[in-house]
Amino acid sequence: MIARLLILLALLALPGLALAQDAPVARNMDVTAWKAVFGRIEARDRVPARSRLGGTLVEIAVSEGSRVTPGEVIARVVDEKLNLQLGAIDAQLSSLTAQLENAEAELARGENLLQRGVTTAQRLDALRTQVDVIRGQIGAQEAQRAVLEQQEAEGAVLAPIEGTVLSVPVTQGSVVLPGETIAEIGGGGFYLRLAVPERHATKLEEGAQILIEGPGGEMQGQLAKIYPLIENGRVLADVDVEGLSTDFVDARVLVRLPVASEPAVVVPATAVETRMGLDFVTIAGPDGTPIARSVVPGEPFEQEGETLVRILSGLEGGETLVTDHD
Repeated sequence: MIARLLILLALLALPGLALAQDAPVARNMDVTAWKAVFGRIEARDRVPARSRLGGTLVEIAVSEGSRVTPGEVIARVVDEKLNLQLGAIDAQLSSLTAQLENAEAELARGENLLQRGVTTAQRLDALRTQVDVIRGQIGAQEAQRAVLEQQEAEGAVLAPIEGTVLSVPVTQGSVVLPGETIAEIGGGGFYLRLAVPERHATKLEEGAQILIEGPGGEMQGQLAKIYPLIENGRVLADVDVEGLSTDFVDARVLVRLPVASEPAVVVPATAVETRMGLDFVTIAGPDGTPIARSVVPGEPFEQEGETLVRILSGLEGGETLVTDHD
């Protein structure tokens, strides 16, 4: 007994080891269980830029990765038949214009003859009708020409939204139909879309904090939306992340979701020492003697500004820890 007391006094006399009255203990507490899944970086809106005119694609001004603004011309489609139809209408307009000039001259002569009493009012009315008919035909041809000009202008393919060109499925020189997709544009911001196993669906809550392991390190996001439809045993969810890299759309990113809480034994991270490939936590024995206990630690985590480590095996909780106070 005297030998043990001398050993304890010697240990307490060492400057590095101390067993204070408020010494930390291995705590039993509920910790969050995280589920690792992969999320994909997706554009909030994916809108196709379509051709409004059928014809030959003579120009493409964008490629994958190009930035576009609403209304920007990204391609041009030409229908050669429109030029031929415009030429035919121009010829008809020239002919009708000549007929109108002749009919107006005949009407002027008829009015002079009527004043002299040489012709009849019936003949003059016929000349007026002829002038009105030709003017109507000219107006109809001009309206038809405006329709063809509008169709020709619709050969310009416009960007529907501001964003990034994700794909261009056609090439210059292709023959396209009205409504065919020329380019797909992603815009409206970017987010992470997750496919979570349905057994975890009831554990997910909108607004929960999510851990994302990106190329630049760990980031935090917020679970923005959970979709009610389950497809192939998985629930879709969207995560808003500040500073998310959008260089590659549909890139996969490792995400950790909080799916449950479970009891665990935790100690401060400073209490875990690694020696010769093994992890140890020094605890006080029944008589106060320091005992190095071999443990299996989990991943460290932050709580209330303190870094804690979950002990998977080696401690039961409640043990008094011996800390180093160099």
